[in-house]
Amino acid sequence: MQKITPSLWFNMNAEEAISFYSSIFKNSKVTDKSYYGEGSPIPAGTLLAATFHLEGQEFLAINAGPQFPFTEAISFTVYCETQEEVDYYWSKLTADGGKEVQCGWLKDKFGLSWQITPTIMSKFLSDPDKEKSGRAMQAMMKMVKLDIAALEKAFNGK
Repeated sequence: MQKITPSLWFNMNAEEAISFYSSIFKNSKVTDKSYYGEGSPIPAGTLLAATFHLEGQEFLAINAGPQFPFTEAISFTVYCETQEEVDYYWSKLTADGGKEVQCGWLKDKFGLSWQITPTIMSKFLSDPDKEKSGRAMQAMMKMVKLDIAALEKAFNGK
């Protein structure tokens, strides 16, 4: 068990969300489920909570209603080595009602925010040459889904 686990509050669609995320991330598994019992405000037998893992990261899904919707204050970053990987996660996570945002951000159909980020971005943005890093930042700010080739071109001043 990891020391800190993000808990995600879903509007009675936690099972659908877990299935959705598990279909996208190849290395996924559900390790525990609990259900509402008799006398609770939710019908007995309905999923209460589930622990699941995506790419080695543990999450707790709580199935409890509309009281606490997701906001952009919390997001998950998916680091990608290639444009093919960026495109894969982008298309999967925006499917079925997800929304593209800007600068590599999106919201999935459950309202959860994700950042689909090429790993090379940290190199570009932390480069000691402020002109190069500034060009990469300016290019990124104009993008919705990040384009590695265009970011490299901007970084290199071409």
